Amino acid sequence: MNNKYTIIKQESIEELNGTGYILKHDKTGARVVVISNEDDNKVFQIGFRTPPKDDTGVPHILEHSVLCGSREFPMKDPFVELVKGSLNTFLNAMTYPDKTVYPVASQNDKDFFNLVHVYLDAVFYPNIYKKPEILKQEGWHYDLLNEDAPLTYNGVVFNEMKGVFSSPDQQLARIIQKSLLEDTPYGFESGGDPKAIPDLTYEMFLDFHKTYYHPSNSYIYLYGDMDVDEYLTFIDEHYLKDFDKKQIDSSWEKQEPFTEVKRVEEYYPVGENDSEEEKTYLSYNAVIGDSLDAKLYLGFEILNRVLFDAPGAPVKKALMNAQIGKDIQSSYDNGIMQPVFSVIAQEARDDQEDEFVKILEKNLAKIAKEGIPRRNLLAAFNYYEFKYREANFGRFPKGLMYGLQMYDSWLYDDEKPFIHIKTNEIFKQLREEIENGYFENLIKEYLIDNNHKTIVVMKPKKGLQKIKDQEEADKLKAYKDSLSEEEVKKLVEETKQLKASQEEASTKEELEKIPVIDIEDIRKDVKPLSNVESELGGVKVLWHQYFTNKIAYVKLAFDMSHVPMDLVPYASFLAEILTIVDTTHYSYQELGNEISIETGGISATMDVMPTDVHEFLPMFILKTKCFYSNIEKAFDLLKEVAFESKLDHKKRLKEIIGQIYTNLKITLTETGHKSAANRAMSYFSEYAAYREAIQGITMYETVKKWYEDFEEEYDNIVNGLKEAAKVIFEKQNMTISYTGKEEAPEFMKAEVESFIEGLYEDQKQGEKVKVTCTKSNEGFATAGGVQYVACAGNFKDAGLEYTGALKVLQMIFSYEYLWIQIRVKGGAYGCMCSFSDQGDSMFVTYRDPNLSESYKVYDEAADYVADFDADDRDMKKYIIGTIGSMDMPMEAVDMGARSFHAYFLGKTEADLQKVRDQVLSCTQEDIRALAPIVKAVVEAGNRCCIGNEEKIDQNKEYFDEVKHVL
Repeated sequence: MNNKYTIIKQESIEELNGTGYILKHDKTGARVVVISNEDDNKVFQIGFRTPPKDDTGVPHILEHSVLCGSREFPMKDPFVELVKGSLNTFLNAMTYPDKTVYPVASQNDKDFFNLVHVYLDAVFYPNIYKKPEILKQEGWHYDLLNEDAPLTYNGVVFNEMKGVFSSPDQQLARIIQKSLLEDTPYGFESGGDPKAIPDLTYEMFLDFHKTYYHPSNSYIYLYGDMDVDEYLTFIDEHYLKDFDKKQIDSSWEKQEPFTEVKRVEEYYPVGENDSEEEKTYLSYNAVIGDSLDAKLYLGFEILNRVLFDAPGAPVKKALMNAQIGKDIQSSYDNGIMQPVFSVIAQEARDDQEDEFVKILEKNLAKIAKEGIPRRNLLAAFNYYEFKYREANFGRFPKGLMYGLQMYDSWLYDDEKPFIHIKTNEIFKQLREEIENGYFENLIKEYLIDNNHKTIVVMKPKKGLQKIKDQEEADKLKAYKDSLSEEEVKKLVEETKQLKASQEEASTKEELEKIPVIDIEDIRKDVKPLSNVESELGGVKVLWHQYFTNKIAYVKLAFDMSHVPMDLVPYASFLAEILTIVDTTHYSYQELGNEISIETGGISATMDVMPTDVHEFLPMFILKTKCFYSNIEKAFDLLKEVAFESKLDHKKRLKEIIGQIYTNLKITLTETGHKSAANRAMSYFSEYAAYREAIQGITMYETVKKWYEDFEEEYDNIVNGLKEAAKVIFEKQNMTISYTGKEEAPEFMKAEVESFIEGLYEDQKQGEKVKVTCTKSNEGFATAGGVQYVACAGNFKDAGLEYTGALKVLQMIFSYEYLWIQIRVKGGAYGCMCSFSDQGDSMFVTYRDPNLSESYKVYDEAADYVADFDADDRDMKKYIIGTIGSMDMPMEAVDMGARSFHAYFLGKTEADLQKVRDQVLSCTQEDIRALAPIVKAVVEAGNRCCIGNEEKIDQNKEYFDEVKHVL
């Protein structure tokens, strides 16, 4: 290792197949961890302890701002330049309640070095000291277009947090943390409270950076297959050596335990047309020890699953049986110094508080006294062990997730970064405790005898959002009225200057400071598909031959093309309830235990694939994953789930409907961009209209009716479920997808044939399902503070064809035109677009303060494309960034899913290669040629917006109909 660092400790980490090193930089005291292994998806992170002292959100605003140019990379937005022109597998920054982390990842050596270089320069030498407008853009500023206009606030983080605070669940989580840890930094909002963000001054902003963004307060992490000495040398010689060790007070004392349980009551907004009945959130919250207790950290995760998270978990079941709220959720946040555990009743009656607490405490005491059934514990252990050993984080690099988990201990003890990663020994210790009453004692110590608890009640209040908006407007008006005529003119001028600076592009010389890898460094060929066709028991099998370390991933896919549209919502509901209702041989709790003990999980889902213009393929999928040795038991459980589930358990069905209703509401408030975009596409796309029926606003309205009129709807629901099951689970509909390499599909021949025997007899297939699209541009009014603004169209309806250049255009739009117009100038947190090869296309914003302004940006998008101009270097960046987004690393199971979808979409490797070649050869002329496609999409005029009711009302000319959705 480099001689500028001292090795504090070295240890083997078998869970990561590597060696971990804890180092300290001699000159500055910078903490460094290296995990050296053969993973080519390399990761770098630099983090800082950033405890907030108020609610202005300075840690969050700074996280955005340092990525807006630096000493060596002075362009306006190096982050965007990296997204556009790198092969990164991860590139982002995150603000937590007590730390700020800047991670990057890439499989390409040159690319990885560039990412590390830019991020180090950003955190240590940002342009914020030279450019006050960065705070105005990313944080907040007064916005005054002319002297007679109303004064408003704007800024990316300001609008982002308005969106966050529009979600009751997000509001509640913040109130809970503050209620328990009020005398620590966790008592403040690190992300920023919109009411307090405008209190942040430029001086406070700079002071926060000077104080905390210093090597002596840094945590540097390198992971993967790299020349570690080369990186340690670079970090020292280019950055750390220029600093001296500094005493930085970034630590804090723990919250003193309470002597008695505290109660907190708060309010959240609901719409003017919404009812306040059964909308109260009740929560029971406790501090759980210390995050440096590795055994407790993992042990309480297991206990939480046993008591609340597993199907049929006893304490949740007791609360559900008493009809406390529509759903019961639990959360265990062990990513802070003093972990917080919460039990939350969502949408309860406000007179149920005492009953909620009484039932909760009574059942916890009963379990602590009588003991936890050993099979329940065994199921929870297996669930977590399988999850930890499989280590499938989807599109997130393994090294990233391990690095982030390290901060859960490293931040509080320099010599303990690995304690939550080295889980094998912890699992062993915990298993030995099963018979010793360890888990029962956890209940007693932390949930019964612990006074460091709060009861937080959050009640609905009609018109509260309007009150907040009016208070903000009154405050701004009073401020404007207090200004002299000259001061008002100055504000108008400052607004113009900010907009002018936002319009100003970085110079060519500035942009060229970031090295760009060569196109030659990019793999030219697509990753191969693997669909080996065979047959078992007369059913087609698709074998995806990827190494899975003796885990079999099995999908039983049922074509639903013939299932009538009136049964589709019931089919979607069927997918939700399978595995969490009683069956002939098991209660749903027993079934959940069996699934966790014998497999890595069993689930049901609906998958809809667009196959051509106005054509789609819906599928009902049962899937499981298990070790090869457990395949017989896995199929026994699949049979139990598919053929023996009790679909008429009245009480249980209502509970699940309440949970789905609540979850769909959360989706509309927290990811409204997805709902708005799909709704806009449903006006013309049968594929999108079908998705609406199973997961969109249409499904929300269906589930709402089921819940509110359950007694009248019950018989229809049961009949719909049974009829859907009969027409889905037929042999002629079935295809088996199997991902694995060590065993051929024949190893499960007997199990497949036994499953097929349980299928319903093939019926005469009806006509292919018909979906009717109705154009009805809609504005959905909510009590939220921001908008999700969507427009959509199908360019193939205009006679235009798909080309891979549209993938490049998507990159250009997302990080040039839309980024600058919607995010930088408009202040929205996000903006995105997509163009499918079936022609369905959309634009949508995320947490947007605007509405009409965003539609105007869409209207002018085709002109931007027609006039598009870029030099060869810029085009190379766009191509590299596009390929990077196409080439994200995938686990074996994801490669199998990719092959499965390609098969049913009729895509060959040649088809995929054609698109890749079109991306790699894309020119600016190819981009300009896409203007008619963009014009066709926007001029189709399909609009949908989910947003603030007052904003919707002010812009109702954009919509055929305005509805109150929440």
